[in-house]
Amino acid sequence: MPERLPNERNIFDGLTAEQKTTLYERAAEFFSDNKRQLFDRLAPLRTRHIAVVLENIYQSHNASAVLRSCDCFGVQDVHVVEDRNPFNPAGDVAVGSSKWVDYYKHADIEAAYTHLRSKGYRIVATLPHEKDTMITELPIDKPTALVFGTELTGLSEKAIELADAYVKIPMYGFTESFNISVCAALSLFYLTEKMRASDIKWQLNDEEQTTLKLFWSMQAIRDGEKVIEKLKEEMNS
Repeated sequence: MPERLPNERNIFDGLTAEQKTTLYERAAEFFSDNKRQLFDRLAPLRTRHIAVVLENIYQSHNASAVLRSCDCFGVQDVHVVEDRNPFNPAGDVAVGSSKWVDYYKHADIEAAYTHLRSKGYRIVATLPHEKDTMITELPIDKPTALVFGTELTGLSEKAIELADAYVKIPMYGFTESFNISVCAALSLFYLTEKMRASDIKWQLNDEEQTTLKLFWSMQAIRDGEKVIEKLKEEMNS
């Protein structure tokens, strides 16, 4: 999806749940039944219970690989901090995943943490730390934001200092760390499987799913945003 600021309004704000459903039904006429079935099947599997924060990731293939992992594991939201390095996903690695995942840009790590905490997230930095927890033991009873740092130097001191908790992946070889994209994939695989097997209410509610499918519709339709805007106008006329 197009990058967004964390607090900006989207074009579906102000619509009732019923209006969103009607708009989605009309939008679905502009793409295939197969795509419609795919959207309807995948929306209930998406989650915002787990989110990802990327701080100053500068290698485009790593940024893209993390987006692809988020899409594959059904994690909908990625929060990007690029106060030093621009976030620039590479299309050949992302394989279109950036169209289906929401990503939000923040001015700095403090702004990202403030926003996430306002949404009820626990901030978990991914790095070895004196107070760390193994990924297999991390509780996910509340919304959890996993924070990953830049490839060479890892997380900034501020990102570490302001985190609520710390997590690491067990390693048994000579290499001291995983590649950032591998670390994200391993973490998301374990935590999303744990989440789905629990009684946590991790799914989006019905209205949130419809809103998500509307955003997906804009990606599936040529000039999708213009088409959706026109459908909105016709619906309200």
